[in-house]
Order: sequence, then C-alpha cells, then structure tokens
Amino acid sequence: MTATAPVPPGAGTQVTDEESARAGRGPLVQYATGSLGMGAWVTVPGLLLLYFLTHTLGVSPLVAGLALLVPKIVDAVLHPLLGTWSDRQAGRRGHRRGMMRWGLLLGGAMLAMFTVPGDLHGTPAALWVAGWYVVGNVLFAAFQVPYLTTPSDLRVGYHERTRVFMVRMVLLTVGLLLAGVLAPVLVSDEQRGSYTRMALVFAVLMLGTAWVAVRGVRGLNDTCGFRAPTPHAQSALADLRLAWRDRDFRLLVLSYLFTGATTHLVLAAVPFYAEHVLGRSGLTAVLMGAFLAPAIVTSPLWLRVSGRIGKHRGLLLAQLMFVLGTVALLAGDHVPTAVTVVVVVLLGTSFAGLQLLAFSMVPDAVAAAERRGESRAGAYTGVWTATEAVGTAVGPYVYSAALALGGFAASVDGESVPQTATAVRAVLLGFTAVPAVLMTLAWLIQRRCALDAPTARR
Repeated sequence: MTATAPVPPGAGTQVTDEESARAGRGPLVQYATGSLGMGAWVTVPGLLLLYFLTHTLGVSPLVAGLALLVPKIVDAVLHPLLGTWSDRQAGRRGHRRGMMRWGLLLGGAMLAMFTVPGDLHGTPAALWVAGWYVVGNVLFAAFQVPYLTTPSDLRVGYHERTRVFMVRMVLLTVGLLLAGVLAPVLVSDEQRGSYTRMALVFAVLMLGTAWVAVRGVRGLNDTCGFRAPTPHAQSALADLRLAWRDRDFRLLVLSYLFTGATTHLVLAAVPFYAEHVLGRSGLTAVLMGAFLAPAIVTSPLWLRVSGRIGKHRGLLLAQLMFVLGTVALLAGDHVPTAVTVVVVVLLGTSFAGLQLLAFSMVPDAVAAAERRGESRAGAYTGVWTATEAVGTAVGPYVYSAALALGGFAASVDGESVPQTATAVRAVLLGFTAVPAVLMTLAWLIQRRCALDAPTARR
C-alpha cells in the first residue's frame, strides 16, 4: 500500500523510501507494549525520586539533585558505547534483540532503589539511591538503545516511521499516565514501606512488557525487513564523531537536550507545586493525569499535523505551546484550580507533540545518513538516548538548585516543615519561568534544523 499522507510543504520530490512496507498491527502493538514498562521507569524516578529524597529520607535539595544527576552522567557516557555495540551485534546476528533482554532485569533495580534500609538517612540514603539508579540506568539503556533503533532498522518510508512512533507514543503515554497517577497514590503517606510496595508493582509491569516487546521486535523485522547497519570496525568514539558531524542531527539533538530537560523538570516539580504553591498535595495525581492523559488522544492529531506541515514545523509548534503554557502558570494560586488544570492539559497536548515528532525525526536522520553511505543506526540512537538521559537528569537538578537557592527545607518521613516565602517562590518560578526559558532555547535551536528539507527527504 502506498502512503497516502500528504507531503509536507517544501518536500519538493516524491518520497522514494520503501513506502510499500507497512508494519503489521499485531507486531506493532507488541513492540509498543514495551513502552508501558519503560514509561514507568521514566516517570516514577523523574516524578518521585527528588521528593522521596527530600521529604522521606531527609536529604538536602542540593545533595538530592546530585544523587539524580551523577547516575545520569554515567548513563550518558554509556549510551554511545551501547549504540556501537548494538550495531556490531546487528551486523553479526541480523537483529538487536540480545541486548534488549537485559531490560528484563530492570524491575529489580527499581525495587532496590526504593527499598532504602531503615537506618539510612541524609547523604548515606542518597548514596544508596544513586547506586541503584546507576544499575537501573545501565539496564534501561541496554533495552532502550536497540528498542528505539527498531524504526530505523525497518524498511519503511517517512510517514510509516511516524506511524510506528505514534503507536509507541500512545502506549508510552498510557505507561506514563499509569505511573504518574498511580505512583503518587501508592506513596501518599510518604513512608518507606509504601515506596517499596509501589516499586514492586511497577517492577512486575516492567518485566512483562519488556518480554512482549522483544517478541514484537522480532515480528516487525519479519514483516518489514531489517536494514542492517553498514559493516564497520570503528570505535564508539569514531561513531560519536560521525553522528556529531551530521549538522541536522546535531541540531535536533541539541534542541531535544533542552526539551528533555524542560519536560523532566516539570515532572519533578509537580509534587512540590501541588503541595507548596496550590496547598494540596493530593493534586499531584490530578496534575499528572492532566499532563499525560491528553497524549493518548492528541498523538494521532500530531500525526495529522506532521502529514500536513512536516515534523519540523510541527515540533516548533509544540515547543511554542509549551512555552506559553508554563508562562501562564506563573499566576500560581491566584487563579482557580480548574484553570490551572486546563493549562496543564494544554502542556500535556504539547508534550505529546514534543515526544512523537522529535523521536520520529531520528530515523529520518538515519535514512538521510544512509543515502550518504554513512548508516550507523545504533550509533545515532546511542547519541540520542544519551542526550535524553542527560536531559532527564539536568531538569530535576536545575529544579533542585532553584529550591536550594530559595532555602527549601528537607524533611523526614513526610513530616511537615514550614517553608519561607522565598522557598515557596522558588518552587513556583522553578516550575514556570525556568521551563519557559529552557524550552525557548530548544525552539531557537530547532528552527535551524533542516531534516524536512528536500535534500533530507529524497
């Protein structure tokens, strides 16, 4: 079947990729199911770890931020290495599933990370969490790098790659929503035992969905074919240089660095904003639902936007929407809670576009590189996931730094600690003004990217 979505303006020539290939619904859903569990790993630490450290384990905001940042730096170094290793495995075996199977162990790391021995508080507790966060990130990277390379490996065209990512995005959002709403409810009493039980629930989910995803990747490769990477014996550093020399991919990566930092800052800040600005900690689950639920409905709409104006312009639109939304939240508790929820829904709509369009442009960059005779799908994905890892760490760290500058006071086992007006103001500005600035930088960088130009689409 020939793709029927309209060519974005400026595409110039007819797309000549393998447009007749189409991912089967069954294998595609199985593949996307992996994002349910992986979404929990992305959401739960991003949403709760900073709050867990500062409100249950008695860790100061600055130390807590470092406990989240350092594991992600290790993670970022690892991803390009795994990208090169994944390419080599694919060249030898004709698939990448061997590395993905390490992801079956990720749930164990989640459980250990939130099961902190009762005699640990403060910095020792932060070291325990950080150590297991490193282990979890390694297992997550082993799964995520080959998993996200799959759309680049398939012999499909421009619009079909977006469709593959759209189905994945919908199920990823379900995973994010499930984790974002259920996890705060399960730990509402802020006690250590509740965090352990919550982690066990999601550990089981991760194991089951990762197993299904491995089967789905096999099915997609059988249905759509496998685009083997160019045989090479280059080092990971050489692969990194090759990917970095690609101007459009480099701009996409830099833009997503600020985008990822912004969205994960917002995730980490939601519990603080709900409790200390809106005055109702129970609103955390409501705000998370308002932020994540729209993506289930709006991801297909962003797919249509991509078909009409192209992924690049659609991504710019999503970034601009996010900037406007965070600025609107500066009003804090001076507007009705219902208005705040509506604004967060708009942010969630933007979030859907940010994820779908940015991720679906990575296979486009790989396809453009392949036409230049430089195919390194695993290397490109390794750079991309490393950037995502850095963004997920930088965002919460920037927010923790804002809290530290405002004099935010930590607590143990959820005890109530009065906060100064300056600390509450830091909670508000860190959730609104700072994300607006970061996303504006992402928008300015993305404007220069030309992946949807005629030369990149042929």
